[in-house]
Amino acid sequence: MTDSLADPHLRYPGAAPGAGTAPRDIVILGSTGSIGTQAVDVVLKNPGRFRVTALAASGGRAELLARQARQLGVRTVAVAREEALPVLREALRAAYGAGEPLPEVLAGPDAATELAASDCHTVLNGITGSIGLAPTLAALEAGRVLALANKESLIVGGPLVRAVARPGQIVPVDSEHSALFQALLGGTRAEVRKLLVTASGGPFRGRSRAQLADVTPEEAMAHPTWDMGPVITVNSATLVNKGLEVIEAHLLYDIPFERIQVVVHPQSAVHSMVEFTDGSTLAQCGPPDMRLPIALGLGWPERVPEAGPVFSWTEAVSWDFYPLDTQAFPAVPLACHVGATGGTAPAVFNAANEECVEAFLAGRLPFTGIVDTVAAVVEEHGTPDGTGLTLPDVLAAETWARARARELAARPATAPAEARA
Repeated sequence: MTDSLADPHLRYPGAAPGAGTAPRDIVILGSTGSIGTQAVDVVLKNPGRFRVTALAASGGRAELLARQARQLGVRTVAVAREEALPVLREALRAAYGAGEPLPEVLAGPDAATELAASDCHTVLNGITGSIGLAPTLAALEAGRVLALANKESLIVGGPLVRAVARPGQIVPVDSEHSALFQALLGGTRAEVRKLLVTASGGPFRGRSRAQLADVTPEEAMAHPTWDMGPVITVNSATLVNKGLEVIEAHLLYDIPFERIQVVVHPQSAVHSMVEFTDGSTLAQCGPPDMRLPIALGLGWPERVPEAGPVFSWTEAVSWDFYPLDTQAFPAVPLACHVGATGGTAPAVFNAANEECVEAFLAGRLPFTGIVDTVAAVVEEHGTPDGTGLTLPDVLAAETWARARARELAARPATAPAEARA
């Protein structure tokens, strides 16, 4: 496991603070989103263990960002949208008492990247989307431990991340990859036979492809287990999110795609499993609460006591596991193809999907048209040359994929699939 980006056997770059030591300095990117707000909750419950030095957010929830800054006593606050700066300054003045010094404020598309390289121990990247790539690279290049919830930055920029990350520098925060991270402690790399990534199946588990044709955005947003943002929730309904997680598992742990399997587990109690060569399988279990993997990402290599809820083992419970229906949900095999292709193909896949999800939520694209359109964009993109990949290459591929996906999504929904492609 020593050549993996996320290696649980390594203690990079030092032990977690114990009793009597100073709190660990943390930067939270995406602090007003689902991951960020839960991370703030973990920190506030552990004031002697963690100290947040900076927060970054998009700027759409300025009052929440100001309250977080006041609660945590941060030095710096950043927003990606410069037009949000006046509202944020007003919110900060309202949140802080008279005479209290206000934090430094940064604004602009590069603000989060600047904070990612600032003086701290750990950067939690909870930004949604591929805009998290630049902050991911900045944190790694600065030598910070990266608690990674922004899977898109690794997926679209895999070779770039591999080039700068030291073995074990990344601690995954996605519940599935955190589970694999923990289960991999049960053996050596040579003893790993298979990674088993669990999926809840989303709100449409058990439906055929024909039964998915008339799914509405409201139905897709009703996830049975997790409370997430709109893009991730729709991705979970199409299982695009699971496809992205398979690519991420491959990049984090350097396991071939043919040895990574998706298993449908509706209860979301077993977050993922590792099968070893002797036939044993280790599973990491816990209630579906993201504070658990967030706390591990912030505190690694030590666990944070009482980070989240626990199961009641005095009550009867049953857990189910099913094979994935790839006919109804073709996103996972498509993602495996894209991941194996490499180069800019994952960036094209991710960008096209984000545009298609937006079109679906706006009523311009049917539910099954999301993955169909993504597949058409990926096919048109072809097989890229993955050598010498640069950040401008990734950004250019994303720009093309977004434009092409918008063009295809704008065609009449009643057109045959081959005409839409």
